[in-house]
Amino acid sequence: MRIAVPNKGRLHEPTIDLLERAGLHLENGADRKLYADTVDPDVSVLFARAADIPEYVADGAADAGITGYDQVREARVDDVAELLDLEFGRCRLVLAAPEDGDITAVENLAGKTVATEFPNITRDFFAETGVDPEPDVVEVTGATELTPHVEMADAIVDITSTGTTLKMNRLAVVEEVLSSSVRLFAREDALEDPKIEEVRTALASVKQAEGKRYLMMNVPEDRLDQVRDVIPGMGGPTVMDIADENGDGKVAVHAVVDESDVFETITEVKKVGASDVLVTEIERLVE
Repeated sequence: MRIAVPNKGRLHEPTIDLLERAGLHLENGADRKLYADTVDPDVSVLFARAADIPEYVADGAADAGITGYDQVREARVDDVAELLDLEFGRCRLVLAAPEDGDITAVENLAGKTVATEFPNITRDFFAETGVDPEPDVVEVTGATELTPHVEMADAIVDITSTGTTLKMNRLAVVEEVLSSSVRLFAREDALEDPKIEEVRTALASVKQAEGKRYLMMNVPEDRLDQVRDVIPGMGGPTVMDIADENGDGKVAVHAVVDESDVFETITEVKKVGASDVLVTEIERLVE
């Protein structure tokens, strides 16, 4: 099985880090190479431009891919299924126009010109909104935000994460076109390959562990119900006997809790008699 991943740019490092944390360690590095083996002899990695990855998957050069949802939509590929939202690389594609201009709504762009690096998404957007006549969509390859100021376009459709670049260029958001994040997707005829599900489960387990902590503590058996009441665990805590003969009537309690709840939880369990509280990070969590 071959997974296509971004070869550079803002998505490259987070993707490689995710694969490593999921246990798919790259055997021969990730720099200046087209391919890399992983510790799983049945899984290899193909490095490609983020925009090309959907086509690589659709054409069979790769069985699965990791790239932005915006790239998948722009590629207009068939027979590709989304398997998992990896929840990084979040951004928005927005329609923006000069803040001191007269374009304040989508319908104001009827018959006008819109510049973008995402012509397919942009044309689909205007077709869905029913603007008539549809704007002329001009494809550019960079510095999209400058085009309204040099009279190349009346508005733009561009990616924004914080909105800072738009503000610097005196552009105001008219409407959101698309919300995007990095996704795992695969060719539909490859979904029966068990490796596809193994990779999806491995990546999902890393995402599920984020922001979670593992709590372990000793609790007097007669206080167990009180401890259960204050632990916001996933399906309730696990209770085990202590092997030590001198357990003094205590049991071991283990639970997974949100990192944001750890401080308050420790305070509360200490109040009802818990001792020897240990908090550890969780690398992976398979539900």
